[in-house]
Amino acid sequence: MAYDWLKNNTFHHSEFADLERLVEAKQDKNLKISLCLPTLNEEKTIAKEILIMKSELMNRFPLIDEIVVVDSGSTDRTREAAEAYGARFYPAADILPDTGNFMGKGENLWKGLYITQGDIIIYLDADIKNIHHRFAYGLLGPLLLTDQIKYVKAFYDRPIALGKNKLRSTGGGRVTELVIRPLFSLFLPELTQIIQPLSGEYAGFRGILENIPFPIGYGVETSMILDIYTKWGLEVMAQTDLDRRIHRNQATLALGRMAFVIMKTFINRKVKLGLIDLKKQMFDEMIQYNHVENEYQPVTYKMEGLERPPMIEVPAYREKFVRGN
Repeated sequence: MAYDWLKNNTFHHSEFADLERLVEAKQDKNLKISLCLPTLNEEKTIAKEILIMKSELMNRFPLIDEIVVVDSGSTDRTREAAEAYGARFYPAADILPDTGNFMGKGENLWKGLYITQGDIIIYLDADIKNIHHRFAYGLLGPLLLTDQIKYVKAFYDRPIALGKNKLRSTGGGRVTELVIRPLFSLFLPELTQIIQPLSGEYAGFRGILENIPFPIGYGVETSMILDIYTKWGLEVMAQTDLDRRIHRNQATLALGRMAFVIMKTFINRKVKLGLIDLKKQMFDEMIQYNHVENEYQPVTYKMEGLERPPMIEVPAYREKFVRGN
């Protein structure tokens, strides 16, 4: 297999550090850019993310036009922190209420399409401990400075936070290496050129994002790649090296549940696209075990595979964004 895409469509954030150049490209193309942050109890990190992005990429360089937070029902002070630093805050349940409400990152990303205004939407996780505005401009660079690229993924080194001021230099991205990369290698080896397909930071043109479905949970990153690849090909995608991302470490049981959702999403996509023929329906529950008082007690995690349709199919969205354009 040739690795031309890896060579031609992989960038480093330093290539886009000339922010005046990016602003000029944005203005020449008459584009609006939105930053969307999906949240659930992120009071410890959300304020710093908003402060840095607003000060560097709105006030100093007019690259981003709005910062929007879509929240899954935080019980901490996420809302107060977000609004205090100038972001627009929306509970996910209040967006398109007629369509219902589900818990999950994918749900927040999907509903973010409705309440943002940008031609380009940047999605960043809200738990980044070493936030820097490169996390945004590194993703925007390929979108603004090329004509063919429409969707950009982040990749980075992922040290694990072991406690206050303690890091282990390696160990992040375990689900990528143990689950999604083997699946890509088996079925779609050309997609192994994507260094971190499960990264939570990416940006794309609205015309791409509004035309793909969004699983409500952890499978959203996998489905995005598969759907964009199937509809438009690998050449509309790129990836940018953001150097390093420090985030919360997750326990092995939590990673197992994430892996379960991602594997099911991948298999469902292959079936939907007619690439495999599943002879038996998959189960919806993952069974794990806790060791309590010398006994192993089963704990089940249910994943029904719910997903939102392409936003362009929602009448209220078409009324807002399509009519009169």
